[in-house]
Amino acid sequence: MQRREFLSLTAAATATAALPQYVHASHEPLLQGKAEHVISIWLGGGMGAIDTFDPKRQGDPGKKLPGAYYPSIDTAVPGVQVCEHLRKLAPLMDRVTAVRTVHHNVIDEHAAATNFMHTGRPVSGTVVYPSLGSLIAHERGSASEDAPAYVLIGYPNVTRGPGFLGARHSYLYLTDTSQGPAGLSRPEGITLGRQNRREAFLAGLREAGHVPSDRLVQDYEEAIDQSLRLSGPGFTSCFRLDEEPADLRAGYGGEFGQRCLLARRLIERGVRFIEVSHNLNFLNGAGWDVHNGGIEQQHALIQELDTAMSALLLDLEKRNLLDKTLIVVTTEFGRPPEFDGGGGRGHQGSAFTCVLAGGGLKHCGAYGLTDELGKQIVEHPVSVADFFATIHAAMGIDYTKSLYDGDRPVPVTDQGQPIAALFESRA
Repeated sequence: MQRREFLSLTAAATATAALPQYVHASHEPLLQGKAEHVISIWLGGGMGAIDTFDPKRQGDPGKKLPGAYYPSIDTAVPGVQVCEHLRKLAPLMDRVTAVRTVHHNVIDEHAAATNFMHTGRPVSGTVVYPSLGSLIAHERGSASEDAPAYVLIGYPNVTRGPGFLGARHSYLYLTDTSQGPAGLSRPEGITLGRQNRREAFLAGLREAGHVPSDRLVQDYEEAIDQSLRLSGPGFTSCFRLDEEPADLRAGYGGEFGQRCLLARRLIERGVRFIEVSHNLNFLNGAGWDVHNGGIEQQHALIQELDTAMSALLLDLEKRNLLDKTLIVVTTEFGRPPEFDGGGGRGHQGSAFTCVLAGGGLKHCGAYGLTDELGKQIVEHPVSVADFFATIHAAMGIDYTKSLYDGDRPVPVTDQGQPIAALFESRA
């Protein structure tokens, strides 16, 4: 090899090494769905698949016999069973895919696992990654100028935030479905005339001033503009749940169900991504984190999820919105089949279930196979990055692209590949 040829090859190899590690093969066409909205249901604490969407043989906590806490029942999909407390979802599982083989290795710390399941990556010391909601808000924006792109029905948390994407792609949040987001309504004592004078004064200041170049100032200005738009009657009418028929509201169930009903109203208004948290009003003092005696009321949580999610599916379907709306159910990790000293369960990341429904996907009831007790994956493992890539693909987002933290390229997912079986053409 001549010296010139050697130098050329060395330079090419160096340049290749400097590229981002994830490069999509050109011969593989992108999978792209047609979903327009996401309703993400977050089950804080760690939902156990063996007691919900991936039932196995029944165990006995008294005898320390590993296994499911409840009997299982058949569903609309032959060969797919769920636990007996998902009785309303069982006949609807042909619109659902329980992805039973999600996995990661973060099980010791709830906060770290929660961050992983919101950003698709473990915590980094150099990059603050955006949450799934913020990333979709960045890529798709809101579906209406009179609505935010991202709403969180639950308490604010950095794991739900925009990371390096900046404040403009953050969330609007509320914790009370009867009142709507705090800060959008005028304070007492501020009349409409006074509000109009304030807005006119602000407009005058802006007209006389210069266009801000600082990123933080721009974000602040945009936040002001959005809050003024959203404080009008158009968007705030979303929160009048009493406009819904009484039987429909009752069909959704309690407070968690009302959050799901509100999520449906928000997507109709044009919100792109809504997270509905199911860890505000826990029935057992521990939520889905069913150590020891916390498991004794786990069935009530499952029944709440069953009631609300089944009502949401049918409501969206009736309004011709189910194919446009991807419902995602996630949790930070799963639970093992063994019982702890108090009869509850510990943490498990080697195999757990997340759920997809609607969104125009080709659903199959369940995807992936775990062993006889749900501890290990037997077929079709799905990494967290793969699960996120599936969501992006369903939303028509290029899951192979990179975003930029300053000059640093950051792939949308951590080398994730969508579950191709959910995108095959329908028969």
